[in-house]
Amino acid sequence: MNRRQSHAFRLAGVAFGAALVCSGWVALWAQAPAGQAPSAPAAQAAPEEDDNPFLPKPAVPLPPGMTGSTTNDPRVGLKPGLYDAGEAAMGIEHLAFLKKPNAFQLSSTNPDDPAVQKSLDLIGVGNRDKIPKPMQLVIAQLAFANSDFAFQGTHLFQGNFYGVSFYDISNPAKLSLITTLVCPGGQGDVSVYGNLLFMSVEMPNGRLDCGVQGFPPLPPPEPGHEKDHRIPTASPDRFRGVRVFDISDIKNPKQVAAVQTCRGSHTHTLVVDPNDKDNVYIYVSGTSFVRQSEELAGCSREEKPEKDSNTSLFRIDVIKVPLAAPQQAKVVSSPRVFIDPRTGALNGLNNGGSHDKKAEKPADTNQCHDITVYSALGLAAGACSGNGILLDIRDPVHPKRVDAVNDPNYSYWHSASFSNDGTKVVFTDEWGGGLQPRCRSTDPNKWGADAIFHLKDDKLSFASYYKMPAAQTETENCVAHNGSLIPVPGRDIEVQAWYQGGISVMDFTDAAHPYEIAYYDRGPVDAKALILGGDWSAYWYNGYIYGSEIARGLDVFKLVPSKFLTQNEIDAASLVKVTELNVQNQQKIAWPSQLTVARAYLDQLGRSQALSSERIADLNKAIMRTQRSHLGKKDLAKLHGMAASVETSASDAKNPEDAKRLHALAQILESPTA
Repeated sequence: MNRRQSHAFRLAGVAFGAALVCSGWVALWAQAPAGQAPSAPAAQAAPEEDDNPFLPKPAVPLPPGMTGSTTNDPRVGLKPGLYDAGEAAMGIEHLAFLKKPNAFQLSSTNPDDPAVQKSLDLIGVGNRDKIPKPMQLVIAQLAFANSDFAFQGTHLFQGNFYGVSFYDISNPAKLSLITTLVCPGGQGDVSVYGNLLFMSVEMPNGRLDCGVQGFPPLPPPEPGHEKDHRIPTASPDRFRGVRVFDISDIKNPKQVAAVQTCRGSHTHTLVVDPNDKDNVYIYVSGTSFVRQSEELAGCSREEKPEKDSNTSLFRIDVIKVPLAAPQQAKVVSSPRVFIDPRTGALNGLNNGGSHDKKAEKPADTNQCHDITVYSALGLAAGACSGNGILLDIRDPVHPKRVDAVNDPNYSYWHSASFSNDGTKVVFTDEWGGGLQPRCRSTDPNKWGADAIFHLKDDKLSFASYYKMPAAQTETENCVAHNGSLIPVPGRDIEVQAWYQGGISVMDFTDAAHPYEIAYYDRGPVDAKALILGGDWSAYWYNGYIYGSEIARGLDVFKLVPSKFLTQNEIDAASLVKVTELNVQNQQKIAWPSQLTVARAYLDQLGRSQALSSERIADLNKAIMRTQRSHLGKKDLAKLHGMAASVETSASDAKNPEDAKRLHALAQILESPTA
């Protein structure tokens, strides 16, 4: 965000700026690049209208070779509403919905209501005469926004800027709330491991004791000092970092540790070292302002590392958590992952220039927004404001950067996902910070999109972009956000949240030609005003898709067959079961050698015409006979005899994807399991 925009944010108070860090919004004090400022109700403008970041921003002219989102789509023109909006879906069925718990609801829609004003006080929003009344309501609602997910067994943990909701998902079609953990501080990013729950805290209203009283807001600035750099008064009771809870008693979580960091924790990533059974590690990504050293010793806000090599910028933090004594969790390193290995300069990376800031020089990268680790590969992909980076994490306490990329079409590198085989990485760009409408028919299809990279020999090479294709309105915040792999064997498929753009399912098996295979969308929360809403995260877990809807609550979906996806493929994906899911701690997916998986491969080979329809029919008949006989010896022998010819076909396949499918099919036919 540029200095002019940063000043406008100060009008809303320090904590409001921190609240806007939600999913990609960077520090209040412009310590790193971000997209355009958030849109909002087109009501009365605040004083200094030119500086008001809440007014809708006009669309930019489409750059040469780019297109806008399509208006020829069933998702266009849906009825608005918070709970009664129109819906459109393809390949997805909406199974269940639960509203946010009362503890995480703003109790009034009247900006003059004392409850709204109290919420503004609690998050430290002062100088409210500078903020239009409709926007005061929007800001107060941000204090109760839903955020990210974690899963364990039959439990789902949904983060919120005000705490965490615990759900029973033993029957996904009939969700039930177990308890709410009220513990403000935003943005409530969560992970779970065994009996421990980890929670990110970044906003300055976070307290060590999880208290809801917050801290007194700063007084209005003196005349002529509105643009001064002001941060909250130091307090020994403030908490910004990663909380650790013992959830052995799921109904009564207890905080056992609170690890402070200089910038707080916007997001965090659970890291499990396969060679260390006694500890887990947390990679902390802080994107907010650096606190005073009076509040946390050793913190430094120096933006020029040559002036202070101990600056709290240009780094991530690593927390070590002893599993037998989690109360001893502490920061054990602060890796300088942006360092120039030739010169030793800490600010060794920059964004290379961005479409948002053509008149400005390239901005140094001094933070990561989110990091996805893939311990089976010993690698991590970091989405780090101005860059996508690749880290060697074989020594988790001392990750080393092995590659970095930037892209002038990217405004803010937000998150990352590996393909299961580790040959591709999908990065997301949160252009506009999640609060702007960035999926309009006038918005470029390469901005605010996914960027898919090939990964080979620890080097990233660009392949293509993907953006949810349906045009959204001026009042729908929309941009690429959090998603996870769907474990369909033989394909690379990701389900992804796009805020009020809904949920989109992308096939990126061919990295150069990704395409949409399913979607679900609702109309705007409001037809006249941009109210923050939509899906923060959409994740697949043990056969279902769960959506964390910012304003409404929790949604559950299931995939249904379409021309892009068969029932056999859905059934094969549903065979993959995990006991825990923290999406940024990516696990290797392995499929059982069951005949259901074989039938999924056959559907794909038929779709690509890698095998003749007659041969596919013969194989399917043999598989069905074997399933009916419960793996009878005679039928198993028949399949065994067919495996060799399938393996031969793999050698003759016209593309590597079909070769892999044929080889995997042959292995199952050779020795299927029940």
